[in-house]
Amino acid sequence: MKIETIKTGVQFRSFELNREEIDTDARTAPLAFSSESPVERVFGIEILDHDTDSVRLGRLNDGGPILVDHDPADHVGVVESVSIDSDRMGRAVARFGNSARAREIWQDVIDGIRKHVSVGYRIHRMREDRDEDDQPPTMRVVDWEPLEISVVAIPADASVGISRADDSETIETIVEIQERSKTLNQPALARILKEENKMTEAKTPALSADDVRKAEIHRIREIEAIGNNHEQPELAREFIQEGKSLDEFRTALLDVVATKGPSPEASVDLGMSEKETESYSLVRAINALVTNDWSDAGFELEASRAVADRVGKKPSGIYLPMDVQKRDLTAGSATQGDDVVATDLLGASFIDMLRNRMKVIEAGATMLTGLTGNVAIPRMTGGATAYWVAENAAITESDQTFDQVTLSPNSVGAMTDVSRRLLLQGSVDVEALVRSDLATTLAIELDRAAIHGSGSSNQPTGILATSSIGDVAGGANGAAPTFAHVIELESDVATANADVGTLAYLTNSKVRGFLKQVEKASSTGQFVWEGSEVNGYRALVSNQVSSALTKGTNSACSAIIFGNWADLLIGSWGALDVLVDPYTGSSAGTVRIRAMQDVDIAVRHPESFSVMQDASTA
Repeated sequence: MKIETIKTGVQFRSFELNREEIDTDARTAPLAFSSESPVERVFGIEILDHDTDSVRLGRLNDGGPILVDHDPADHVGVVESVSIDSDRMGRAVARFGNSARAREIWQDVIDGIRKHVSVGYRIHRMREDRDEDDQPPTMRVVDWEPLEISVVAIPADASVGISRADDSETIETIVEIQERSKTLNQPALARILKEENKMTEAKTPALSADDVRKAEIHRIREIEAIGNNHEQPELAREFIQEGKSLDEFRTALLDVVATKGPSPEASVDLGMSEKETESYSLVRAINALVTNDWSDAGFELEASRAVADRVGKKPSGIYLPMDVQKRDLTAGSATQGDDVVATDLLGASFIDMLRNRMKVIEAGATMLTGLTGNVAIPRMTGGATAYWVAENAAITESDQTFDQVTLSPNSVGAMTDVSRRLLLQGSVDVEALVRSDLATTLAIELDRAAIHGSGSSNQPTGILATSSIGDVAGGANGAAPTFAHVIELESDVATANADVGTLAYLTNSKVRGFLKQVEKASSTGQFVWEGSEVNGYRALVSNQVSSALTKGTNSACSAIIFGNWADLLIGSWGALDVLVDPYTGSSAGTVRIRAMQDVDIAVRHPESFSVMQDASTA
């Protein structure tokens, strides 16, 4: 028997939770975390021995941690008991905590959103069980130590040794090699010994062409896996293309991770080619989120990870890259069923759909997309002053004064329900339908926030909550809007020298119906609201303008807003985060899709707006 020592990091294996055994009252879940199933590793075929003296259970027995996605900072529970059973399986009972995060994950487990667990373990000793010249060596791990158990949304692929934690911490593992074996001195172990122990090329045995190919596959898989786990896929691709070793990649990765923090300044435009944006399918990604099967949506998953790397923040579901949001949609042939897709849903990007459905944008509001970090926008608060001066006299100096309005990201969510059958219809372009629904639901909420946002409870500050805007009052308990009120609104804005730019009215359908019956002057036959104008200015309608405002004893008042809408700023950051809930509408055969976006709203110049908030149409 020959003894070698190699360095190994943390290994992982995944198992599926048995939801039927969950105790909701005790907040406990029995689970299997290990077996003797063979798994391919870089050093050969790994079998975890389940003799009681082969497994070090001390860590798990001593209140081992229950983590989320192998993140030590995301601790949600504790291992209550652990055992190696007669069927040679490792089992444990996990109890979840009562923190907000723990309750969130526990609910995901109960609802079946998180169906898998993954165990992280360390190998101390293994021996070669079988020697077949044409097969990878079979290594029985006779001394190993489970460290933690994680609840995971997408399980690690143990077959290729994908890690989900920083495995830079390594230990020396004793390897017992049969003297007659030639296999361990060939592809995999040669790579391990060369890289992990930093052996020189001169000490590495000569490898066959097939051995080199296998070693290269292992190198690529390991670098890709670690790169994805640490949100550095581009760095991984660079090292793979340059033929650099796993050890070199780990060294470079540590340098990057050590200096890398959240990167809100990073662009979420990935620079995807036209062919790549055309091949991206939101529906494919949604189906993968529903089934937790990404085999058909690998490209969409890779794009989401690239965006997450750019923004320094993991998505709740999957990110929709800005490249795709800006992509135009086009229909295929009628024979493919494209005639069922409404024409107005096609030929427009998601961003354009969103803009087209927002009344405040139609009114003239300024939309800023792809923002990074907090954005300070300067505004002039006082102008220079002109003077009359005598001949040869000095001009009195005066300065313009400025301050700034700041946009900071707030998260807004919108939900829509989509039929499961619709998502599965390969002959119908549901892409446009899904995007249109998401754009519509987001637009409705953004319109509401732009008008009524309170500025508190994580909401942006809308027009009506902005201080110093013009105010036209009808009466103690509100009043019916008149032509005089319209003139007063316009005069407020004109007096502040803000009556330039994209001037327009915005109110709800109740006010529009009322003003269509109100004459500018008695018996003239000229009404305040004529066509799509009020007193010569554009007039738009949105039922996001409330008709349930309170003034005195009247709780059925409406708002009428007039102003220069270019001074209403709507900013968006990052990428659209799409999360799927397949359970809420399961009985009705629907899937609930939630879209999250970081946005903010601000009025650049309050004097650009004047509002009547007590218009009574009853």
